[in-house]
Amino acid sequence: MYHTWMRYFTPRPVHHRLGLVCLGVGLQHGQLPTVGPRTLDHHVAVVISAGSGWYRGADGRRTSVTAPALIWLTPGVPHHYGPDPAAGWDESFVDFTGPATATYTELGYIEPDRPVVPLADAAGARAAVGRITRAARRGNPLLEVETGAAVHELLVALRRARADTNADGDPVLTALARDAFQPLSVAEHAARHGMTPAELRTAVRRGAGCSPKDYLLAIRLGHAKELLATTDLPVAAVSRRVGYEDPAYFSRLFTRRVGLAPIRFREQQGRNVPGGWSNRVPDPEHPPTIVGTWT
Repeated sequence: MYHTWMRYFTPRPVHHRLGLVCLGVGLQHGQLPTVGPRTLDHHVAVVISAGSGWYRGADGRRTSVTAPALIWLTPGVPHHYGPDPAAGWDESFVDFTGPATATYTELGYIEPDRPVVPLADAAGARAAVGRITRAARRGNPLLEVETGAAVHELLVALRRARADTNADGDPVLTALARDAFQPLSVAEHAARHGMTPAELRTAVRRGAGCSPKDYLLAIRLGHAKELLATTDLPVAAVSRRVGYEDPAYFSRLFTRRVGLAPIRFREQQGRNVPGGWSNRVPDPEHPPTIVGTWT
């Protein structure tokens, strides 16, 4: 016995310009029939939250699948998979496409070369799928945009849930973020972790989808923006605080990456923060509120 619920959608061309569109969603459990062999023209994320089974790709090799796990089905790749015939499994799937799939693949969120991905937990992914199923009600005027936005959430949830990332995030990335403002070269960062520069590049590329230099630069520029927007520190002082001893180099780099010179960014974004700038991340359940009354 098995149980299946699914819906399919046909977004208009204008929705495709949003980057991602959802083509379908389904929830299934039990002794499901085998899928394939077949080849699709779009992506599918198949989330296995309970049970076990198998997957066979273009190379013909059979790979075991044990929940929680993700099966990536990518365009043009033959595939064949199914649950254990005796016990079955619990499955949810989302079909999607759009130009943003290329960028998500480049960043390592979608992994065509690793079709079976062990997950630490399927709860976040199932929550994103739940948002798609709720949006799939008949007559929902926001259907295409709402489900497309949830696909973005699903890809983030799946990336966060990978079993090779611990609850606190990738330790290498965490350490790089902690040391981002120190004037260290990539080789010096690598040595701190007992790694070669090549090993560090591989680890950061896998974890963040970019080079160590770009990862550190993004953190430095983000903090520089905060300092420019919320303090009166001179640009030279901001430069030193984010790890650049040469203010002229910092200004050129900031201008090239941000599209505005530091002074111009401050003019656009600067705010008077009389109470001081906070580094605490607000609790979404208890956001900052205004205390007192206006007069």
